[in-house]
Amino acid sequence: MPMPRWWGQLNKRLFNPPTLRSGTHPVLTHVGRKSGTVYQTPLDAHSVEGGYLFILVYGSKADWVRNVLAAGQARVTIDGKDTDLVRPRLVDQAEAWSVLPANAKPPGLLRIKEYLRTDLAAGEHPAET
Repeated sequence: MPMPRWWGQLNKRLFNPPTLRSGTHPVLTHVGRKSGTVYQTPLDAHSVEGGYLFILVYGSKADWVRNVLAAGQARVTIDGKDTDLVRPRLVDQAEAWSVLPANAKPPGLLRIKEYLRTDLAAGEHPAET
């Protein structure tokens, strides 16, 4: 079961701003599907062959996930390097864990069933995570 939505809203307002200012976490830049506003969301980005995988600790109904799926693209910034991502899609646990590095760990007691996988845009190379 993903984290409750209320925790995600609290996290977005309370913890994300200082995390963004710190510059120490990967940041996903995406466009609001209704507003067209550009948003930045700090996330764990797992480099996988040909793209990135994101563990959906708040589930696939989180605003950032819905924005990325609607836009069909996003950008991840890791250590100051921007990488354009395309073809976002939800994948199940079996596919996700088959491509994650061996040292990746499941997120605690959460029973995550959906993951977001993206591909690198043409000519892009993944940043080191």
